[in-house]
Amino acid sequence: MRTVGLGLAWEDLKVGDRFRTLARTITETDLVNFINTTGMVEVLFTDIEYAKTHAPEGGRLVPGALVYSIAEGLLVQSTLQRTGLAFLSMTFEVVAPTFVNDTVHVEVEVLESRATSKSASRGLVRTTNNIINQRGETVITYSPLRLAASRDARDN
Repeated sequence: MRTVGLGLAWEDLKVGDRFRTLARTITETDLVNFINTTGMVEVLFTDIEYAKTHAPEGGRLVPGALVYSIAEGLLVQSTLQRTGLAFLSMTFEVVAPTFVNDTVHVEVEVLESRATSKSASRGLVRTTNNIINQRGETVITYSPLRLAASRDARDN
């Protein structure tokens, strides 16, 4: 029987391939849970009155780490089930603020996809990931290098 929801194997990803994830709205509950879980209790995130005068546009600012985490969740759900073996490294840049009630998705371009030197059952995949808000603005760009399973390894 076929299993649905499996991730993309390294050999399914070709240099130049592009795709996007579904979108997700970042809620007040997401912000409160994240800052309480991580201890990231910066007043920009916890004091609405302070944020009105100090945050960009006086909005309910969301930490870049939360936005990145949501983006990774969107990618895990759509591309990494049974294929994501390790997150090896990345570059990361926050280019614009994100606020509560912003809706984000991830646009991905494959930069590298090749077998490892030790085994064709594993590959290295590097992408550029742009997190885009509902206004079409890039808010974060990052480029992860991941260790990914082959089709055979994923399906067994």
